[in-house]
Amino acid sequence: MPKTPAGPELDQLISLLAKLPGLGPRSAKRAALHLLKKREGLMLPLSTALVEAADKVTACSVCGNWDSVDPCAICANDERDTGIICVVQEVADLWALERAGAHKGHYHVLGGVISPLDGVGPDDLNIGSLAQRASAGNVSEVILATSATVDGQTTAHYVTERLIGTSVAVTRLSQGVPVGGELDYLDEGTLAAAMKARRPF
Repeated sequence: MPKTPAGPELDQLISLLAKLPGLGPRSAKRAALHLLKKREGLMLPLSTALVEAADKVTACSVCGNWDSVDPCAICANDERDTGIICVVQEVADLWALERAGAHKGHYHVLGGVISPLDGVGPDDLNIGSLAQRASAGNVSEVILATSATVDGQTTAHYVTERLIGTSVAVTRLSQGVPVGGELDYLDEGTLAAAMKARRPF
């Protein structure tokens, strides 16, 4: 990335911003300049929030969700159905389902999908801990909410095989989720319809 004429501190800021999803070098420069313009109202509060998040936010030891408490607020909520676990690829997918109000049970975040081309195998994901949760005795259904991509389908099939021998019913999101679609980009109505129309897998 070409250096700016403003010194190493600004170069470092732009370089780090450019590593964020959706931000390239030009967008990172615009974001950095905007932050500097709004130093008191945005940049300083943002820096404080980043430090606090890095210090306090951690992955839930039960489901893998990000929260400042462990277990997370969802896992600790007595009003949720502990017998149903919705399996998602990433925390963003969990948040999308929560935003839609489509699921009242618990979750399990895999941390990605099986992708041989990217060097990601089953042992790199939180599949073993899911099998342990499903075998605990109080789980009646596991909903597979992985994406409809090839890797998402491969992961869903692998998880299903790992759950053979348990007493849980394995279901899959049905209508409303397009092939190749990512949950985080779907609207709330589509997610709610897909959750209601889940089917055996």
